[in-house]
Amino acid sequence: MSPLGKYYVGAGIASVVFMLLPIPWLVTWLLILGVLGAPAVAYFMLDESQRQRLRRIRRRGIGR
Repeated sequence: MSPLGKYYVGAGIASVVFMLLPIPWLVTWLLILGVLGAPAVAYFMLDESQRQRLRRIRRRGIGR
């Protein structure tokens, strides 16, 4: 499984766990958005050269 796939599985498990907790639904959805949105925000905070380097590293790992 690719490293990115592991993140997707972990985010899915975290969302299910948050939904099962007896807390208000608004808080649950905010937690889910935080778990899923944090990596996207972190990616967009990178400089363009850092994003290119990250894409190169990901492409190299595909053939393994």
